[in-house]
Amino acid sequence: MGGGARWARCGTIADVASKTAAAQHLSDLARLRRVRDRIDRDYAQPLDVEALARGVHMSAGHLSREFRLAYGESPYGYVMTRRIERAMALLQHLQSAKRRARRRASPRAWRGRSPDRSGIEKRRPSSRT
Repeated sequence: MGGGARWARCGTIADVASKTAAAQHLSDLARLRRVRDRIDRDYAQPLDVEALARGVHMSAGHLSREFRLAYGESPYGYVMTRRIERAMALLQHLQSAKRRARRRASPRAWRGRSPDRSGIEKRRPSSRT
């Protein structure tokens, strides 16, 4: 058997290149997941794209392009979305805690009243002619 048979088992250059490209794509996806996980974990810390990219050994431009392709928004947009979601969750938690505290302080005033009513009646303007 000559050297040609050995190369025939490996496939064509296109096959090898496509396997390499697929492996690189999987590697990039794993790195993008690490970036997303870091953003989710450290959303309250100062984060910038350059630092995130350095952490996964990518350029900032490449990270931004690949992140947008994978998740539909830029890394900066993802950070802002997470921060806004966390802030909204905190506000909802605080509002429900305030509502519970008011009900405990004055249970009679809250009996039969829906949470959106303040109990203050509005006066109708008198008609002057």
